[in-house]
Amino acid sequence: MKIKGLLLSLFVTSSLLSIAQDIKLPSPQKQGGEPLLQVLSKRASTRDFDTQKNIDSQTLSNLLWAAWGYNREDKRTAPSAMNRQEISLYIVTAQGVYLYDAKQNKLAEIAKGDFRENAGMQPFVHTAPLNIIFTADLEKAPGNDMMFVDCGFISQNIYLYCASVGLGTVVRGSFNGDELAKILKLNEKQKVVLTQTVGYPAK
Repeated sequence: MKIKGLLLSLFVTSSLLSIAQDIKLPSPQKQGGEPLLQVLSKRASTRDFDTQKNIDSQTLSNLLWAAWGYNREDKRTAPSAMNRQEISLYIVTAQGVYLYDAKQNKLAEIAKGDFRENAGMQPFVHTAPLNIIFTADLEKAPGNDMMFVDCGFISQNIYLYCASVGLGTVVRGSFNGDELAKILKLNEKQKVVLTQTVGYPAK
């Protein structure tokens, strides 16, 4: 009986550990920041990141909202062609892979573990605290190259937010889309179209 009880306990524990651990983000701060012209003067690409300094949850929430959050009932902080909103953002950290749910302001866990080495080919990608993966839903924008333009709007929002708060970032087109699609558990109607790395610049 004790053995059965122990086995049952181990089964329950392993089952609980296998349940996805979503992360509820703090409410994004929508006021403050530096004036736009000052931010534009600081906008730059960074490829040398402080590997010991992580991005706190409030900053992450602000960053993702600035990138692709909702600023009106059905509209976002970046435009999309015909308001299709075909772009989704996944984030890759040392802890796991998550999908940004802008409506619920949370990160939905996709996979546990450190997949940063799969997020891009450049060495700095593998140690930076945050990699953002842009994917497109081809059913929402079939044969529409505007999805690349829409990614550009979102990416620029990330650049401007990072410049405003002292973060560094760089957009990247060098990645293995097929490998990332497997990690992100995409279906045949979803496509990886862009990646962007974020962290504090190394001093």
